[in-house]
Amino acid sequence: MRKPIVILGCTASGKSDLAEGIAQRLADKRHGGAGMPAPVMAVDSMQVYRGMDIGTAKPSPNVRKRIPYLMVDVADPWEVYSAARFIADARPLVDAAAREDSGLVIVGGTILYLRSLIDGMFEGPGADEAIRAELGARAEREGSAVLHGELAKVDAAAAGRIHPNDVRRIVRALEVHRLTGVPITELQTQWSAEHPAVDALFIGIQREKEALSRRINARVKKMIDAGLVEEVRRLSNDPRGFSEEAASGVGYKQLREYLSGKGTLDDAIEQIKIQTRYLAKMQRTWMKRWPPAAKVCWLTAAEGIEAAELVDPAMRVIDLTE
Repeated sequence: MRKPIVILGCTASGKSDLAEGIAQRLADKRHGGAGMPAPVMAVDSMQVYRGMDIGTAKPSPNVRKRIPYLMVDVADPWEVYSAARFIADARPLVDAAAREDSGLVIVGGTILYLRSLIDGMFEGPGADEAIRAELGARAEREGSAVLHGELAKVDAAAAGRIHPNDVRRIVRALEVHRLTGVPITELQTQWSAEHPAVDALFIGIQREKEALSRRINARVKKMIDAGLVEEVRRLSNDPRGFSEEAASGVGYKQLREYLSGKGTLDDAIEQIKIQTRYLAKMQRTWMKRWPPAAKVCWLTAAEGIEAAELVDPAMRVIDLTE
């Protein structure tokens, strides 16, 4: 049985292009080029939302006609969508691909979702609405930076990977600590890399930090040129609005603020670049700790090297495991 292939890398590194190339090559090997490419599963907390297309770098309609994409456009922007819901939706698809032995390429964008899918869902304590309400009120009154500072005192690792403006995750981490007396980072070691829920082959793309930053800046410009402002305006005009999760998406948050009269478009675009680079930093931090380094075959991409040029070395890795 063919293991799922997980593509790792920071945002804008070229993961989707590499995944699509591998999906096609798997079909070429299996069917002599005549069969449907292997399915690609997007593990991305924003690509799940319908209509949020440009700002999430979602595969184009033409690509999706050619390659079967899973876990894209499965919820509306006004819906709450969590890691638990993602696992409930995605795991049956992973199991079906294993039964059919069709091959599956998983693109790891949101590391929390990916780790929950591969290693199993982290079981933390249930929500305590009183604690959440208290912390939420304090965030409104005192600012999220104050709560982030408190989190740093009880769980420096969590504070290091959670942005000071990410109120929802700060509140959850503080809530868990209050309920259990244990840092959420320590509880998350319940995840077992020795006995994963999904046995997968990991291939990663590495790019130099400065080169990746240039790719991020170029991608943000491309999104703006493609009509991201208009996309956000259209979605914002829908009376059903955005859920808290969808509203937090990089690009959407900054442009919604601009459209509400806060700052200039140039300011919003610069903030999108900054926050996307911060996201890449957080992804690098995650990937230093998970999955275990020995499990990942990293492909180094020099500046100017596109993901399509990494398909051959990736396939050599895949061939060695079969």
